[in-house]
Amino acid sequence: MATNPDGAAAPSLVERARNIVLTPKTEWERIDAEPATVGSLYRNYIAILAAIPAIAMAVGMLLFGINLIIVTIRPPMATVLSQAVISYVMALVGVFVLALIIDALAPTFGGTKSRIQALKLAAYSYTPAWIAGVLLLLPALALLVALASLYSLYLLMLGLPVLMKAPKEKRGGYLAAVIVAAILLYVVIAAVTSAVNRTMAPTVAAPTYTLP
Repeated sequence: MATNPDGAAAPSLVERARNIVLTPKTEWERIDAEPATVGSLYRNYIAILAAIPAIAMAVGMLLFGINLIIVTIRPPMATVLSQAVISYVMALVGVFVLALIIDALAPTFGGTKSRIQALKLAAYSYTPAWIAGVLLLLPALALLVALASLYSLYLLMLGLPVLMKAPKEKRGGYLAAVIVAAILLYVVIAAVTSAVNRTMAPTVAAPTYTLP
């Protein structure tokens, strides 16, 4: 079990992930009262869960390849591993940037600025999407990961007024602004990841193609 900066016992990663998914309203209240630092959030939670999709995607591509109806593409291990590392790094960066956006928008919608509270909100809201990332072991199940991301937005909606103290009459606008920002952030991260992968492509072996 981890320890909070004030020495109090913090819930384990498994307990926190289970509670935020199954009983989010109660868990957000608990999270709101917990002291934390950027380091503790990354070390004890973000860095671990954010690795799930990257690892699962890498294993799935190595085992099953990429099925394109009439042909299966099998990328070389070097390509898969480089893509997994890039994906993981961008996930770590993305959650922090989302927290900065949440924090920056808070005063506009009557909320209270707090970078730590914003990072808590961003990190714990990502939980369902990160956990569902294990389904990337089977590329055909990628759509289910997208559905889990919708539940992440629901968690964000529940946690926003609790952690950022936005008044009731402005919560809708705050949530809408954060969701739009999150979507744009996702597009930017996807574009950057794709560009980096293309840049690295000439340095690795070519993929193999097999017919079913």
